[in-house]
Amino acid sequence: MQNELATATSPYLRQHADNPVAWRPWSEEALTVARRQNKPILLSIGYSACHWCHVMAHESFEDPAVAAVMNDRFVNIKVDREERPDLDQIYQTAHALMTRRSGGWPLTMFLTPDGVPYFAGTYFPKHARYGMPGFLDILPRLADAYHEQGAQIAQQGERLARALDALEPSQAADALPAQAPTQSLEMLEQRFEPIHGGFGGAPKFPHAVELDFCLREWKRRDDDRYATIVRTSLDAMANGGIFDQLGGGFCRYSVDAEWSIPHFEKMLYDNALLLALYADAASAFGEPRYADVARAIVGWLEREMRAPDGAFWSSLDADSEGEEGRFYVWTRDDARAVLCDEEWAAAAPYFGLDGPPNFEGHAWNLRIVTPRINIAAQLGTSVEDVDARIARSRDKLFAARAQRVRPGLDDKILTSWNALTIAALAHASRALDEPRMADLAFDALDRLVATAWRDGRLYATRHGDEATLPAYLDDYAFLLAALLEAMQTRFRARDFALAIELADALLAGFEDQDRGGFWFTSHDHERLYHRTKPAHDNATPSGNGIAAQALLALGHLASVTRYVDAAERALKLFAPRLAEAGGSQCSLLVALEGALDPPATVVLTGDSHLTRDWRRALDRRYRPDVTIVDTAGAALPPALQKGHATTPAAAFVCRGMTCLPPVTTLTAIEAALVVS
Repeated sequence: MQNELATATSPYLRQHADNPVAWRPWSEEALTVARRQNKPILLSIGYSACHWCHVMAHESFEDPAVAAVMNDRFVNIKVDREERPDLDQIYQTAHALMTRRSGGWPLTMFLTPDGVPYFAGTYFPKHARYGMPGFLDILPRLADAYHEQGAQIAQQGERLARALDALEPSQAADALPAQAPTQSLEMLEQRFEPIHGGFGGAPKFPHAVELDFCLREWKRRDDDRYATIVRTSLDAMANGGIFDQLGGGFCRYSVDAEWSIPHFEKMLYDNALLLALYADAASAFGEPRYADVARAIVGWLEREMRAPDGAFWSSLDADSEGEEGRFYVWTRDDARAVLCDEEWAAAAPYFGLDGPPNFEGHAWNLRIVTPRINIAAQLGTSVEDVDARIARSRDKLFAARAQRVRPGLDDKILTSWNALTIAALAHASRALDEPRMADLAFDALDRLVATAWRDGRLYATRHGDEATLPAYLDDYAFLLAALLEAMQTRFRARDFALAIELADALLAGFEDQDRGGFWFTSHDHERLYHRTKPAHDNATPSGNGIAAQALLALGHLASVTRYVDAAERALKLFAPRLAEAGGSQCSLLVALEGALDPPATVVLTGDSHLTRDWRRALDRRYRPDVTIVDTAGAALPPALQKGHATTPAAAFVCRGMTCLPPVTTLTAIEAALVVS
């Protein structure tokens, strides 16, 4: 038996194609069936790397008895939250309002045929346990409730709709909130955990956007408190089990406050954001270890996440062989058997294999426990010798692990996540002077544009050669930001032209012309229960924040005031709540800083040999508030022609829409950046 998911572009949906549940993808047809049959909708939202999604599937969705009740009493719709973030945002928020608890995945919602939620939950066991009701027990009761409590459900739906509307900003401020960055920094400092880094306790997420904001503010304010937040967090994460000590790449989050035991799925977006952050930290602090972590992320991306056509797949599962973390953890005997005595003497204390097991009482998830200098002292040898032993140990353990059954791969290509990765690779290539990273970025960019951008429209997802689903705000904003990073890395006139097209499409398709800001879905998107205008950074940065940043940068680069004006309208809309957001809207705060104090723009023209040397020298310093475009002798679009110079090479340094006279030496460029 197969349901309607077998031909879906989502690997997550196809995982459920053989369920006895009569799953349908979200569509107008599915809603019409629910209306015609007068049945409630059981909406299940998850993603392919989600451990608890697998658990609920095995317990309930693969069970014929559970499926019989679902098929008899409900129209069952399965959604991949990565392909349909619009639906996930709406119903996660509805869940939070209805239950007063945070959501997550799997998200289990019970809806009227018009998409109005009337009961909300996440994971349900098949039978009651852990203080949770059993799924098989609640199904008939919730089906009966739909038919018997129609008036109450309608009233609750109206109240919920009003509550959702109240969450959206409605009144723009007259001026930009200049104190919001300082107030948010104070809140982040209060939330900072000074021993293990990060913000708050378990479960602990990397919060790359917040750490990037702290790093920028350290540079802007020259205040070491914010450097401490960044360094403590980056050190602890890199040493912890959330970082794959053998293969590189970060897992989605840690279940403990010490970063030791992760939830083992690896997501493309996390690693994109952390790649850019570690590369910037290496540049800002002159710390080679951060560069090593960035290179390890890129190694993982190229080895395990890169599609044959150059784009990047979405995620790796937490599970293999039906067990979470099985691919990654070690027994002491298995690790010992791989290494010689000399290697074991260094690797065991380094990775914590000489201590008690840290994973479910019987295994070890590798983390860095003992400093190399301490191991060298214990063994009576040099740190260099310890480093060599650990390097050999890593290679051997990695090779042994490669023989295991690998976690499942979600091989769809998401436009927004690829754009984040392209931007990070291009950015890191400049910060670390690594041309190979730029090669990867441009290969992915060219493939993404060739497949996802068609007839002036962007598409959100692709599996194989089939691009589908109209793009969301994040797709447009993140790709625009990626093009700006690409132009700063290797200028191509076609990337500039596409950036202008994308920016115009973003304004035409997503901007709220009356109040400002950008809707998550386009004006011609299907009508859903609610329409969101997201401001908060979650696992990925806010689309409004990145849109504002990118429009400001492009507006100043191309001297297009309508882009700057749109960014400032968005910032004024979110201004009344920005100062009270507790550091959860850092991408908007970065844009706010750029609006209050426009960043410098440097356009290098003329002899490519000279300009290339200038740009590489300029890139050696961490400059978060400077956009540098080296046109490398290319014919400039009129919008980038900042003036005329008679020398073989020149630099035009601008602040906002105002440019200084051209300068012709690296020393003069540096001086102009100080005074501009």
